[in-house]
Amino acid sequence: MGKPVELRCVLCGAHYKPGEVEYTCPKCGLDGTLDVLYDYRQARADMTARALAERPLSLWRYSEILPVSNPDFIPPLSVGWTPLYECSSAAREYGVGMLWVKDDGRNPTGSLKDRASAVGVARALELGRRTIACASTGNAASSLSGFAAVGGLKSFIFVPEKAPAAKVAQLLVYGAAVILVKGDYADAFSLATAAIEKYGWYNRNCAINPYLVEGKKTCALEIAEQTGWDLPDRIFISVGDGCCIGSLYKGFSDLLAMGMIPGIPKITGVQAEGARPIFEAFRTGADRVSFGPADTVADSISVGAPRNWAKALRAVRNTDGDMVSVSDEEILSAIPELARKTGVFGEPAGAAAFAGFRKMAGNGQLGKDERVAIVVTGNGLKDIESARKSVGAPIVSEPEIESFSEQLERSGM
Repeated sequence: MGKPVELRCVLCGAHYKPGEVEYTCPKCGLDGTLDVLYDYRQARADMTARALAERPLSLWRYSEILPVSNPDFIPPLSVGWTPLYECSSAAREYGVGMLWVKDDGRNPTGSLKDRASAVGVARALELGRRTIACASTGNAASSLSGFAAVGGLKSFIFVPEKAPAAKVAQLLVYGAAVILVKGDYADAFSLATAAIEKYGWYNRNCAINPYLVEGKKTCALEIAEQTGWDLPDRIFISVGDGCCIGSLYKGFSDLLAMGMIPGIPKITGVQAEGARPIFEAFRTGADRVSFGPADTVADSISVGAPRNWAKALRAVRNTDGDMVSVSDEEILSAIPELARKTGVFGEPAGAAAFAGFRKMAGNGQLGKDERVAIVVTGNGLKDIESARKSVGAPIVSEPEIESFSEQLERSGM
């Protein structure tokens, strides 16, 4: 299994030994998120194509660059190796060379966040912790509750009071202690941080705990392997707290350090117009992100105070990528279009990445030979209310053929 050799602050570049600090850089505070680094030469020697071919199809196939040393603590759920679909007809329609869709809604609790929770629970168990906690807009919460349950850990989950009912139901089904916080994600994050510090719980917040990003980065590793190491030119992903987009960059950076890829795709982040602080910072060339309110139908990215902003900006700027913002109307219309053209049903945040791709393609911002991948971060069943808003009503008929025929004619189908 992997063994980190160094932690490095994204802001000031300070170096720390593993175990010297657990979460953020002491010099930079909460904004000083850390990179987890490995012996990449040794990892490359062990993680050969032949070795990979004999390993299980899960995120743990990349064990040399994952921060878990004891396999006994790995949760018994199959995480990762989600499908990467080739969507040739959609590529032709939108005028790009190739289009792939990575369906991370196929993970155990229905989102990319399962990658982080798998690593987080394993590390908590290695450290002898019995309780784990996080703040979330929904997906990280349901993910943590599921993995904590199978790992035998008690979990405390702090979510905004307006979190979708389906996601809250998942938390309760898995047995988590759920705290609905009166306020937005920033309020939930603040309360969770205070409670974690007071009670000494293990912190599963990705923006605070650098080891969680290591789980999420496996999405990038899979894209590389599933495309035969012939990477897309550009990757679209929705952005809330900044952890998912930052993890894509980390995954590709690790592969680059190992000499397994020649470069990193242009990472392009998509934010909702009602919650776009990272977009604004990128567009204005700001060194830091200004926090503010958030209001969007895409609850998973409804974040006005992104805690992992530094890694998010780095991901876009260091890859010659871009940021795009989309309206709630564009997000909702993307849900059925994504499903009908690719077969992938995404929740609003997942469909937002497709909405961003569609917008840039429509504006002529993508090359006709550009090879593009879209990461759909969460399953559409997590927010049925929003999905229903995006489509028409069903036909209602009496159980007789005459009634059906009448309704069919009225519908114009």
